[in-house]
Amino acid sequence: MPSPVHVTVTGAGGQIGYQLIFRIASGQLLGPDTPVVLRLLEIEPAMKALEGTIMELVDGAFPLLHSVVATTDVKKAFESCSWGLLVGGMPRKQGQERKDLIVANAKIFKPQGEAIAAGAAKDVRVLVVGNPCNTNCLIARSNAKGVPAERFFAMTRLDENRAKSQLAIKSGQPVSAVSNLAIWGNHSNTQYPDAFNAKIGGKPAPEVITDHNWLRTDFVTTVQNRGAKVIEARGASSAASAANAIIDSVVSIRTATKPNDWVSLAIPSNGEYGIPKGIQFGYPVRTDGQTCKVVEGLPLDEQAKARIKTTTDELIGERDAIKDLLPS
Repeated sequence: MPSPVHVTVTGAGGQIGYQLIFRIASGQLLGPDTPVVLRLLEIEPAMKALEGTIMELVDGAFPLLHSVVATTDVKKAFESCSWGLLVGGMPRKQGQERKDLIVANAKIFKPQGEAIAAGAAKDVRVLVVGNPCNTNCLIARSNAKGVPAERFFAMTRLDENRAKSQLAIKSGQPVSAVSNLAIWGNHSNTQYPDAFNAKIGGKPAPEVITDHNWLRTDFVTTVQNRGAKVIEARGASSAASAANAIIDSVVSIRTATKPNDWVSLAIPSNGEYGIPKGIQFGYPVRTDGQTCKVVEGLPLDEQAKARIKTTTDELIGERDAIKDLLPS
């Protein structure tokens, strides 16, 4: 067996963490031949629940699970980690402004970025899930001095999966038939799920789904507001589907993209499609398993451009809200 890979999960005692860590231990994240060390970070009040989860991990007798480190110490949590899954964050409280949430989370993600820079493995890659994940990712990577910016990703895969499922249902085809689905911008209700560059069964989605008004309206708003609908229905935010999207995201980062397809990830903008450099922006990307590149040259009509501008403006506003907390 090769040497174990250290995987850090923050907020490990929460709902998403509970759905996620058993799948990591089973090999779904890094493959069936890669042993793992799980490094689980939690706040003190949640450590008792995490203790029970670790007992279940032990009882699962996962052959790939080398060992488990549970801690409240952010520096210890990121020691030697090659994958950082930043799931935990401060949830939005009733009546709280989004700006206030962003500032509150900066106090969490700033020290995590510093700890990654100080103790993570040289090959570390980081996926930020805790919301608002694009800007939390910006905070973490800005404070991880010496770690290349391209090692940081914010998760838009849950939105991609939601969008693919909606197209599959509408077209009467399996989800596996849907490809080339881009999520542009922020993981928020301003995101733009792009059906007009998607494909269903290898054909352009607008040729398969001829109700273009639905593609421009109900499809977009359904994906944008799906998280809120889940909360309304089950009284809690998405957990199992979010954990599934984390697995999908990491697999799509570490393995080559299928020919003629792409995946959705929020990566640091280098100015592609006129997006300001530096913000963490959701793009269609391809990867060779080591580096990710934005798929350029996709056609965007005026409505798409307007939606992308809206989500871009939101991300700029979020960045400006925490600019004093970013290293100069």
